[in-house]
Amino acid sequence: MNETELNNCKKALGYRISELRKKVINPETNKPISQEELGLRTGHAKKTIGELERGNTNPRYDTLLIISKELNVTIQELFDFDMKKYIKLSNKS
Repeated sequence: MNETELNNCKKALGYRISELRKKVINPETNKPISQEELGLRTGHAKKTIGELERGNTNPRYDTLLIISKELNVTIQELFDFDMKKYIKLSNKS
C-alpha cells in the first residue's frame, strides 16, 4: 500500500467515525454528540477526535476499541463500510 492509499483509508475511516458519531444522540440535548463530547467519553481531546475524523492521525487499536464502544458499535461494525464510497465522501468534505 502506498502513502496515498494509506491516507485515503485513514480519511475514509475518519468519515465513518464522524458519520457514526452523528447517529449517537445526547439524551440531554436530543442532538448528536459533538467531537468534544466523544472526546470526553473516550478520554481524548476534541482536537484528537477532529484529527481522527479528518484522517490526519493514525489511531491505536485500543483507541478505536474505546471509540467504537462509545459509538455503540463493535469494532467489526466500525470497519464494515464500502471503502471506495467513503474515500469519495471523505474527499468531498
